[in-house]
Amino acid sequence: MKVLIIGYGNMGKTYANSFIGSRFIKPEDIFVLVRNDFSSIETVIPKSNFSILPSEKIGDFDIVILAVKPQDFSVMAASIKPFLHDEQIIFSVMAGITLKSLESQLSCSKVVRCMPNIPTQIGMGMTVFSASANVDRKELFIIQNLINTTGKSVYVENENLINAATAISGSGPAYVFFFMNAMIKAAVDLGFNESEAELLVNQTFMGSVAIQNSYSLSNEEWIKKVASKGGTTESALQVFEKGMLKDVIVNSVKAANNRAIELGK
Repeated sequence: MKVLIIGYGNMGKTYANSFIGSRFIKPEDIFVLVRNDFSSIETVIPKSNFSILPSEKIGDFDIVILAVKPQDFSVMAASIKPFLHDEQIIFSVMAGITLKSLESQLSCSKVVRCMPNIPTQIGMGMTVFSASANVDRKELFIIQNLINTTGKSVYVENENLINAATAISGSGPAYVFFFMNAMIKAAVDLGFNESEAELLVNQTFMGSVAIQNSYSLSNEEWIKKVASKGGTTESALQVFEKGMLKDVIVNSVKAANNRAIELGK
């Protein structure tokens, strides 16, 4: 199986490294076409032995991964459309570009659209993906195996859920970092130095996720285990409830979802 990655930014490099690191695809079968030069294709690894191919060779690849910025899609589509054929799987990681737009501008019927998040860079990512009707089960299985080299994935038939995934798992790491920063500030205010505060908070987050994944208890049950009646945790949770923090978080995620919908129009 030969894979062409168009665009070699963070996501392009992540996929190339993950495919190779998992031994799912041989290094010599992964090629890159860079955004500022759609006329040549170069092998990713080894860097000391780049192989330049004419753009007509685009049609030789089984899977073409589109990893350029959404605003570059139209120019890229016009450049590669003449060389694509209907048996290839087009795999897009571009935010906001719909399956319908991909099919229309590329004249291809086997199209997959996904929303990964930043932890894919360390193999801990979460990706939600959807596909056009002409992508069969075997092809979906291959695509999911490729995605899973970067973490975990969920397939959805309803493409609209890609926008929801953008708001939840795509933007989600920033929400976590925001909360962590607030806790670090609180720790410093209480007397810890910066490095101590970061260690306290980082390890707390890592440990909490790890123990939550280790047992079949709900988040509510874990909260009850930590928050004893009349204790310190309960005092903090009461402040959360008084400030309607849960509603703030839900409304924030919905705002991100609405923005994802707007960007896709």
